[in-house]
Amino acid sequence: MKQFSYVITDPVGIHARPAGMLVKAAKALDSTITIEKTGGKSATATKLMAVMGLGIKQGDEVTVTIDGGNEEANLQTMEQFFQDHL
Repeated sequence: MKQFSYVITDPVGIHARPAGMLVKAAKALDSTITIEKTGGKSATATKLMAVMGLGIKQGDEVTVTIDGGNEEANLQTMEQFFQDHL
């Protein structure tokens, strides 16, 4: 299991379009990706409504957990996705 933390920089947070892109990116990986918002709410990154339901806004810190599969490569992929899109 690998983890990284990230502070959301997108001015509107994780709304429909970036959430959809995140789900698509997570589904392409062979690991289970979980996003946890500070405060304890979490969601599997492959479930669009669950990700949007977290209500993640600009400035919120999230912890992303990668479990199973090629964890190291998938960690790098997810970190790059967050830096590029969120």
